Amino acid sequence: MTRNEGTIDRVVRVTVGVLLIIGAMTGTIGVWGYIGVLPVITGALGYCPAYSLIGLNTCPINKRV
Repeated sequence: MTRNEGTIDRVVRVTVGVLLIIGAMTGTIGVWGYIGVLPVITGALGYCPAYSLIGLNTCPINKRV
């Protein structure tokens, strides 16, 4: 798995994911908020399978090659 997410992308994913999970835990939003686990995982790993499928790469380190 080659990193395909840049730093800003990763921070946004983790932030949104955590907010969704908190919203689900507090009952503010429904149980669908637990989908926030996915962006937290992809943000932590720096790899998004969907980006690979569509050929998107926001990681500047990989673009320099």
